[in-house]
Amino acid sequence: MEHAHEQQHEQHGHGHPAAAGAGKVTWAAAAQATLHCLTGCAIGEVLGMVIGTALGWGNAPTMVLAIALAFFFGYALTLRGIRAAGLDFRTAIRVALAADTLSIAVMELIDNGVILLWPGAMDAMLSDALFWAALGIALAVAFVVTTPVNKWMIGRGKGHAVVHRYHH
Repeated sequence: MEHAHEQQHEQHGHGHPAAAGAGKVTWAAAAQATLHCLTGCAIGEVLGMVIGTALGWGNAPTMVLAIALAFFFGYALTLRGIRAAGLDFRTAIRVALAADTLSIAVMELIDNGVILLWPGAMDAMLSDALFWAALGIALAVAFVVTTPVNKWMIGRGKGHAVVHRYHH
């Protein structure tokens, strides 16, 4: 009966049978985990760029702030969910670190790499269409690259599989 419930969840892209230790992971489940990561990264990236620009910082300190905030908000979104599941704060922090660190790191590497390589993107202002176009495309590329990483990790009981142990 339990196995049938897991299969039903997996077919709808909601379950992570790998959270129990083994099983096939759907692309939908990996995309859902990556979208979660992307949300935190995007919030942090934009906020970091807004703050850095408002303070008149250069590109390097602004990028460092944006990356730090991307990790912060990525972890914060996970913490919110697993704390709601009843985990104490210390355990929740460990789970969030285990679940999100590689995913956020890959996302940030790709996202910032695209922005660094895009001609003029580093010098674009928040009011420029180039800024938003480059950021949007960079995040989309990061999503595409990070989704297989999350699928691989979930399939091995790592990454977001760790979080889903506490949701079921």
